[in-house]
Amino acid sequence: MFDTMTMTKVIGGFCGAFLIFLLGNWVADGIYEGGEGHGGEEHANAYVIEAAEGGESAGGEPEEALDITPLLASADAAAGETVYGKCKACHKLDGTDGTGPHLNGVIGRDIAGVAGFNYSSALAELEGNWDPQAFSEFMTDPKGYAPGTKMNIKIAKPEDRANLIAYLESVGG
Repeated sequence: MFDTMTMTKVIGGFCGAFLIFLLGNWVADGIYEGGEGHGGEEHANAYVIEAAEGGESAGGEPEEALDITPLLASADAAAGETVYGKCKACHKLDGTDGTGPHLNGVIGRDIAGVAGFNYSSALAELEGNWDPQAFSEFMTDPKGYAPGTKMNIKIAKPEDRANLIAYLESVGG
């Protein structure tokens, strides 16, 4: 049943299929990749989308911080618990520290105020406390607020930040 000729045909079929796959890959790279390395030509993008650098609007002036106070009046702590789902991988609410410091009692607490937690120098050098406005600004862009911080989760929507603050205030300290 399996003689030498059959095995040769099977191996030849696999090698042929592999070569066709490689040829198709090479052709697809040439079509979709473009740029240098394919025919020696570099192709420019059809158009450029200008993006503002961090913390600046399209006009070039720094963005004004959104006042979170009006949103806190209608904030939903239950919705904030859902937003907290992004935080709980690193932060706990039971008074113990995880990768990040515990968040129970964070609103109103001094920045870098958890005794014994090894804060980054970016946060350790900041003064003040986590009032709702400061906490909201930090959560908008942690690395922009405190360059060098280890915190890398952003909460872009102001309503989500207000809901998170309401939730953190509801669980207290």
